[in-house]
Amino acid sequence: VQLQASGGGSVQAGGSLRLSCAASSRAFSSTVMGWFRQSPGKEREFVAVIRWGGGRTYYADSVKGRFTISRDNAKITVDLQMNSLKPEDTAVYYCARGSTLPPDTYWGQGTQVTVSS
Repeated sequence: VQLQASGGGSVQAGGSLRLSCAASSRAFSSTVMGWFRQSPGKEREFVAVIRWGGGRTYYADSVKGRFTISRDNAKITVDLQMNSLKPEDTAVYYCARGSTLPPDTYWGQGTQVTVSS
């Protein structure tokens, strides 16, 4: 499975960005896909995930109420809508897929998100 992430960029604090992750092969009801991020000097951290079967979502406390994860069954994509962005959201965002929570079997190449104050 290959994952292709897109949609990163630069935005001012309070702005919005939408990330998208496209998978190269179909997802199953047991599939879990989500997003992680890593800032310089910090460990990679969980952001949000979604269960393919049922669509249940999970969020890190730091992004609850600001970020929304969604999936498209037909396109086999997972999107992350990021609103009210803060400078501390600046990081490289990685898409991941697996069958566990959190998913860690397959990883995308990462996309940079920069939020300026």
